[in-house]
Amino acid sequence: MITALTRRAALIGGACAAMTLLSVAPSQAAAKIQRLVSPGGIEAWFVQDATVPLIAMEYAFAGGASQDPTAKPGVGNMVADLLDEGSGDLDSKTFHERLERRAIELSFSATRDNFRGSLRMLKDNKDEAYELLRSALSAPHFDPVDVERIRGQVLSTLRRESTNPSSIAGRKFLQVAFGDHPYGRQASGTLESVPKIEIADLKDYARRIIAKDTLRVAVVGDVDPDTLGRLLDKTFGGLPAKADLVPVPDVVATKPPQRAFIPLDVPQTVVTFGGPGVRRHDPDFMAAYVVNHILGGGGLSSRLYKEVREKRGLAYSVYETLLWMDHSALFFGNTGTRADRAGETVDAIETEIRRIAEEGPTQKELDEAKSYLKGSQMLALDTSSKLAQAMLQYQLDKLPIDYIEKRNAIVDAVTLDDAKRVAKKLWGDGLLTVIVGRAPQAAAQPAAAAPKASN
Repeated sequence: MITALTRRAALIGGACAAMTLLSVAPSQAAAKIQRLVSPGGIEAWFVQDATVPLIAMEYAFAGGASQDPTAKPGVGNMVADLLDEGSGDLDSKTFHERLERRAIELSFSATRDNFRGSLRMLKDNKDEAYELLRSALSAPHFDPVDVERIRGQVLSTLRRESTNPSSIAGRKFLQVAFGDHPYGRQASGTLESVPKIEIADLKDYARRIIAKDTLRVAVVGDVDPDTLGRLLDKTFGGLPAKADLVPVPDVVATKPPQRAFIPLDVPQTVVTFGGPGVRRHDPDFMAAYVVNHILGGGGLSSRLYKEVREKRGLAYSVYETLLWMDHSALFFGNTGTRADRAGETVDAIETEIRRIAEEGPTQKELDEAKSYLKGSQMLALDTSSKLAQAMLQYQLDKLPIDYIEKRNAIVDAVTLDDAKRVAKKLWGDGLLTVIVGRAPQAAAQPAAAAPKASN
């Protein structure tokens, strides 16, 4: 993985999760998605489902880690970790006791482009759950004792990551790909930046980001539209009308080929690779999605898995995926191998990348990939939470509310010529590669205790 944005967050801009959501589709409930507008003007995508007495809500505000001050990456991450640490007239202990007593699940996270939240509760506890969320968003405490406790937790995680080869590789890859752009910064902060974050920074971030004009909401569960409208107004209606966002420029990832090596005395070498990708609303996106499934996204059936794992036994696993953000896109892959076989592993990956760029997939591979991707449309997202997450992601991706119904036709429309053209577009320039592990001359020696890498 590239980096942990918070203790609850996913990789860049939530994009990996988005890929999963595109691989499986919501159940029949998805056909009943409705656009609900509360009396106060809060809009939500909504599925009323009384199968179980639960309500799941996912929501997001624009901004995310890209809105961190340039010299203080990690502010959004700390805000996400602190919003449920006391608000209104409740201190941290009392706030969490209220959540636990009613089995309410409340969490926040800062992805690259969004500040996200999740709320899950039993139907009978909905009023208390939404009230606690309202308080957390509108009147967070940021008490010094809680700030220092969370700061300590973040720093502890960063220290562990500073000697973790996968974390080091992911951080370096972003730096190589994006340089000084906000996407190139460490979203969870650094050992240097986190100690400098002040309470004023946290309050300013919350003030600028948490506002109604960029809010997107998805709700699934046992609640009627009128009741939900009332709850949405109660929860979000008192927020500021407009966010105060710093403009983030579009950026194209660094053009391959480039290779970076970071020495670290560990038994297994990590190889992270990637390059410029295809943005979500590019006309070539679905062709890229299909051909990527063939190369590295199809699990045991992918070309990379067969070549690197099955034929050569170089790694236990290898994957490659498409990632997209609001202002850029990547393809990104990762594997781990024995230190003395790292060079052979990189060569095998580059050879397979070059082959698909030059030749494209076969008709058989294309047909099988399309069949799988269309068939997976019928797989149910088996919980209210998963369905709500999917609906929110579709909104963030600016897809139509009936996208699920249209998706199979979009997959079907990808031709072999499309797949070949896009394969060359994606992989024709080669790879940005980051290798973290033991130097070749030291690979045959036993690993010593791993030194601390600078952050």
